[in-house]
Amino acid sequence: MTELMDQLKEQIILQLNLEGMKKEDIDNDSSLFGGGLGLDSIDALELIVLLEKNYGIKIANPADGKKIFQSIRSMAEFIEANKK
Repeated sequence: MTELMDQLKEQIILQLNLEGMKKEDIDNDSSLFGGGLGLDSIDALELIVLLEKNYGIKIANPADGKKIFQSIRSMAEFIEANKK
């Protein structure tokens, strides 16, 4: 799962154009929104696209997004549980 979390960090940095940020700068358990990385609702849409494009996973219930996108670890756990 460590490899998947590193992959996710790199993909998020590219997808969200987080210039000057390296995967080492992102903690696996830090919040992606608010005080953590400080992402916003537009970034959440980009993360949904990232999951669909890179992993073939669609989020059926938008209310689940808050739990899924809580941290890098929660995203990786969701991918592991739902990949085809």
